Amino acid sequence: MKLNQNLKALTMVAAFAGSMWVTSCSNSGKKTDDTTKADSTRMADSAAAAASMTKLKLPDGFNANMLADNLGPARHIAVTPNGDIYVKLSSPKDGKGILMLTASGDKATVKNGFGDYEGTGIYIKDGYLYSSSNTSVFRYKLNENNEVIDPNAPETIVTGLVDRKQHNSKSIVLDNKGNIYVNIGAPSNACQEQDRTKGSKGMQPCPILDSAGGIWRFKADVANQSYKEGKRYATGLRNVVGLDWNSETNKLFVMQHGRDMLSVLYPEYFTNQQSAVLPAECMFELKEGVNAGWPYTYYDQEKKQKMVAPEYGGDGKKVETSKKYIDPVAAYPGHMAPNGLLFYTGSQFPEKYKNGAFIAFHGSWNRAPEPQEGFFVVFQPFANGKPSGDWEIFADGFYGQGPKTPEGRAQRRPCGLAQGPDGSLYVTDDSKGAIFKISYGNTAAAPASTGE
Repeated sequence: MKLNQNLKALTMVAAFAGSMWVTSCSNSGKKTDDTTKADSTRMADSAAAAASMTKLKLPDGFNANMLADNLGPARHIAVTPNGDIYVKLSSPKDGKGILMLTASGDKATVKNGFGDYEGTGIYIKDGYLYSSSNTSVFRYKLNENNEVIDPNAPETIVTGLVDRKQHNSKSIVLDNKGNIYVNIGAPSNACQEQDRTKGSKGMQPCPILDSAGGIWRFKADVANQSYKEGKRYATGLRNVVGLDWNSETNKLFVMQHGRDMLSVLYPEYFTNQQSAVLPAECMFELKEGVNAGWPYTYYDQEKKQKMVAPEYGGDGKKVETSKKYIDPVAAYPGHMAPNGLLFYTGSQFPEKYKNGAFIAFHGSWNRAPEPQEGFFVVFQPFANGKPSGDWEIFADGFYGQGPKTPEGRAQRRPCGLAQGPDGSLYVTDDSKGAIFKISYGNTAAAPASTGE
């Protein structure tokens, strides 16, 4: 199916999907210090105001609550087995880069905050909370209630990661063998001699790939590992924000942000309309040592082919024939910014969702003259450990009221995904700082600590 037809069909699906009203959160009534009370009050007031404006569209049978709002730039999220929530902020708010919330029913309140550093990544595994800044990875020991024992003294796992400001978020995930995987984004669009400059040639070989543009693997339990002590697990990836470990196949899957500015830099080869949807945002299944092709190639989801990048002799028609670059396992329209990836392993949702992938598309900024796109959560069906069938919009309406326009600004931007202990899906918004909890059936008002 061609891209425009696919988007049209998916829009129709979303239009007929069941709507849900986001409910407001209020104070929990628990005793807290004055600062936490003030934070919770501001959060509740903001959520109440947003409730009258924010509508999400979900498939029939699903419903959702806005657990919290006004948290700050909420990026990735982790939910404990007893339903507490840890959220990483891209920049600290009131000196706190990680917030810990306690949830009950349709509301969540901030219990404490810690970690005075920026960043995106957060993950819970084997009794530890892992978190990343833009240059380091830390871990915090958890007690039997999954609370951080000493929030002021994290153990530094990795230090000295490259931060050249562009594509610098260090998303993280762990496997089941004691390894942690860290995205090191390329501080570049297409590895030109002068970045994002018309007429500037692509560097051959691309020198950025020696220290960025890929996934690095480190030991999850070894302190103070340096950059060189890590293993470059995969290369040729421009920037990965959403990634997850597929426990069914025991493989790492990632979502790559595709390059920009095809028509701006090469108007002789690409129209503005083509540049608005190309190249694809790609899902890759990674094995150690693979090369995904950036910056030398890009993937055209309409032609279903790897193409030679124009900086390296391509013209929008020249197919990349080398076998050294892997193909994506799934591809999506360009510039929608996939920032979250989660394999669903719960039992609350209908069977079709089991072991499939949810993807949070943060939304575009550079599709003009076409309307902005994305700002939704997508479901990608899987079968036998591989994408199977067309992707579908699962949760829409984050953009807000009114049509999407070329200069439009979204009210909400989905970013992080997590699965709760009851099988619910949690979604963060890093625009205003909300957390949404999406449930199936009559479980929306159930305590977050309910077991499967």
